[in-house]
Amino acid sequence: MDLLRQKLTLLPERPGVYLMKDNQGQIIYVGKAKILKNRVKSYFTGIHEGKTGRLVSQIVDFEYIMTESEVEALVLECNLIKKHNPKYNILLRDDKTYPYLVITEESHPRILVTRKIKKGTGKYFGPYPNSSAAKEAARLLNRLFPFRKCRQIPTRPCLYYHLEQCLAPCVEEVPAHIYLGMRKEVSSFLKGEQSGILELLQTKMQTAAEALHFERAQEYRDLMTDLKQLGEKQNITLNDFIDRDVLGYAHTTDQMCVQIFYLRQGKLLARDSYTFPYYEDPEEAFVSFVAQFYIERAIWPQEILLPSITSMVLSKLFPITIPQKGKKHDLILMAMENAQTTLHDQITLEVKQQSETQLALTSLGEILSIPKPNRIEAFDISNTSGTQTVAGMVQFNEGKPLRRGYRKFKIHPMETSDDTAAMGQVILRRYTRLVAENGPFPDLVLVDGGKGQINAAINVLKGLNLTIPVAGMVKNERHQTHGLLDCTGTAIPLPKNHPTFHLLTRIQDEVHRFAITFHRQQRAKNMTLSILDNIPSIGPKRKQGLLRHFPSLDGIQHASIEELKGAGLPLNAAIQIYNYFRKEES
Repeated sequence: MDLLRQKLTLLPERPGVYLMKDNQGQIIYVGKAKILKNRVKSYFTGIHEGKTGRLVSQIVDFEYIMTESEVEALVLECNLIKKHNPKYNILLRDDKTYPYLVITEESHPRILVTRKIKKGTGKYFGPYPNSSAAKEAARLLNRLFPFRKCRQIPTRPCLYYHLEQCLAPCVEEVPAHIYLGMRKEVSSFLKGEQSGILELLQTKMQTAAEALHFERAQEYRDLMTDLKQLGEKQNITLNDFIDRDVLGYAHTTDQMCVQIFYLRQGKLLARDSYTFPYYEDPEEAFVSFVAQFYIERAIWPQEILLPSITSMVLSKLFPITIPQKGKKHDLILMAMENAQTTLHDQITLEVKQQSETQLALTSLGEILSIPKPNRIEAFDISNTSGTQTVAGMVQFNEGKPLRRGYRKFKIHPMETSDDTAAMGQVILRRYTRLVAENGPFPDLVLVDGGKGQINAAINVLKGLNLTIPVAGMVKNERHQTHGLLDCTGTAIPLPKNHPTFHLLTRIQDEVHRFAITFHRQQRAKNMTLSILDNIPSIGPKRKQGLLRHFPSLDGIQHASIEELKGAGLPLNAAIQIYNYFRKEES
């Protein structure tokens, strides 16, 4: 602590970023400050409670980086958070990737829906929070405008050409000005100017009807209906056809909720909600969130509406507007009110869930005549008719899954290949390692199975001189949680509406999901290996390279020769694999 006090006296009165470290030297928090000296000192003065108190209690050292301005500090903070992933920072783990519409920059362009933006590859519109609306818009545009539809240009016209939905660049030269005009029309459409297209469709419908082409006339009528419906799916509208995001926030002493309303072409399409802990001034936490949220995105809306804040740093980075009155201000108030309601509901629900979870754990301990099991480890075996056996272990702490504690096991060959023997092997491997590492032991071990699995676990634990309580979870014929078995294998009746039954169901479902997912992964990998074994000149190293490069056997099977070479194969081997799978298909 003396070292910290000495370092605090040396802090400059300059803007910058500070990095808090724990006793392992790990960066646990990154923050930015307008004046480093004042901000960093605030962590070590006064009394801090709740989540901020827990953060401060783990700080044993810090370092800082000075910047020329608060804007630079904000950008640097975002970059360092992305690099180090500090556990106490706002990490947008549930960040969503919304689809965009793009007109590709190809000699014969296409209209596509994509979730990735690559600079120089096309003109992008969006993002569209409603993915189905984006797909519907792309479908309509591809019917309205004769852009290319095929990935690879064929050697003869396809059906789209005969439907007048493609200009057939495969057989006819298409002048560049034709595509230029189509691009302008699509851009106008996506900016909300639909009246011209509707008038054009109306004219085409009448012309087709007069020529007695009633099916074509009906198609134009349906297109007009679809366009109108696409524009009527919104419930709040600003008539300026501008893409904008509206942000509002609410907070308690240590929790913050940010609401984002997405308006596209002046119409409210969707909203997002983010709730997270914060450890600084509420406005600073909100500013940091906004910066992280938009720096990650390649393009921004034309306008970002924020509630009244004193900091001007965001306006130097993004198209920020802070409305004081009018309809835009009303949207801000609506976002703030929604944030307040969401935060209140989440806190109320969390308190209720915590209460029920504690009741369930206490009851579970009473039922099994043991202290309340705060830390539980559950095991499940998964196999295919006794072969390719694997196991999964999940860890629950205070009734919540602790995913960093999950473990996977490949069952080693045994004389007897049943679930009971497999359970004994897994329990032995798990707790032999914990004994060797002097790790924390659970308060209760749950095994998925009956008396045999329970006895196998108990015998192994006794052999290791461990006195950890063991119980079993059993399923009914529909593979649903049915009940609990004590250490003797005796069934303990539990009402299905009891909190303990709900807790057991969550644990059993989670360990089953984890184990069977691992089993499927292993089975798919083994199938891939067995098929690759049939191909001459594909040895172990090349198989490993293929499995690292391609996510599945299907990817290898449908890869081109160039893609196979991209996995590190020489040309001859790539041709061999390519021809092998084409021969299998034929």
